[in-house]
Amino acid sequence: MINIENVSLKYGNTLALNNISLNLPEQAICGLIGRNGAGKTSLLSLLSAYRRPSSGTITISGENPYENRTIMPQIAYIYDNQNETENALHVKDLFKITAALRPNWDAAYAEKLMKLFEIPMKKTMGALSHGMRSAVHVIIGLAGQTPITIYDEAYLGMDAAVRKLFISELLSDYTQRPKLILFSTHFINEMEGLFSEAIIINKGQVIAHDDCDTLRSKGTAVTGFSEAVDSFVNGRESLLQRTLGRQKEAVLFGELSEQDRLDAAKAGLEFSQPSLQDLFIYMTEKGGKE
Repeated sequence: MINIENVSLKYGNTLALNNISLNLPEQAICGLIGRNGAGKTSLLSLLSAYRRPSSGTITISGENPYENRTIMPQIAYIYDNQNETENALHVKDLFKITAALRPNWDAAYAEKLMKLFEIPMKKTMGALSHGMRSAVHVIIGLAGQTPITIYDEAYLGMDAAVRKLFISELLSDYTQRPKLILFSTHFINEMEGLFSEAIIINKGQVIAHDDCDTLRSKGTAVTGFSEAVDSFVNGRESLLQRTLGRQKEAVLFGELSEQDRLDAAKAGLEFSQPSLQDLFIYMTEKGGKE
C-alpha cells in the first residue's frame, strides 16, 4: 500500500531523513522505533501527507498523498497535542467535526469507546486531564476506521491501566477490521506484542525493517549461573548482560550453531528470544545493522 523510495527530508540545513526506502503492506501493525530526534515524527508527517519530502517519492495506493483529496481522508494521524482551538471544543463537537472528515467513521463504536474510557462528553477538551485527552485522541483513531491509522506517541498521558485497555481494544478491532496501523512509541516492551513488524530508525536512517520474529531471531538470550554464562559468551558478540544474584542473562548477536546449543545445554544454560527493546538498544548504541 505504501511505497517509499529514496526519501530525504531537510529542515533548513538539517537532514532529518536520509535516503529512506520502505514498503508497507495494506494490513499490519507496524512499530516505528527510534530515539528522540531519530526522525520518527518526520517520517510519519510525510506518510500522513502533512508535508512533502525534499527528495524521493512516496506513494499510497499508487498516488502521491500530499494535498491529495482522495488519499488524505484515508489517513488518520493521531498524536499527543494540545492547542487553543481544540481546547475550546466540547468533546461531542470534536467528534462531530471528525465524523464529517472521516468517511468510515463508526459512530456507534465511538459511543461505546467513550463509555469504556469514561470520557465526559459535555466537557471541553481543555477541561480534561492529559490522560483523558489522550484517550479521546485514540478513540478518534479507533472509531475513524481509516485504512491507514498512525499513532505518534498518542498515549503518553495514559496510565498503564488505560494503555492496557487501549491495546486490548485495538487488537480486538484489528482482528475484525484489519488495516495498516503504525505506532511510534517509547513503550517498546509494553507494545511489542502488538507488532507484526517493526522499523528501527536511527539518525534519520532505517537500520532495520522486518517482521518481529525475524528481527528477534537475530539474537539469542542465554540464561543460567553466572560462571556458566561467562564461560559461554567469552569471545562472542554480546548485546548486553544482566545479573541477578547468581543468575545471569546475556543477549548474543547472531545465530548459534547446533554445537553451540548442545554445549550450552550441557552447561545448564537456557535459551530464549531477546526483546525488541534489547535489539533496539544494541543497534542504536553500537551501530549494528541488519
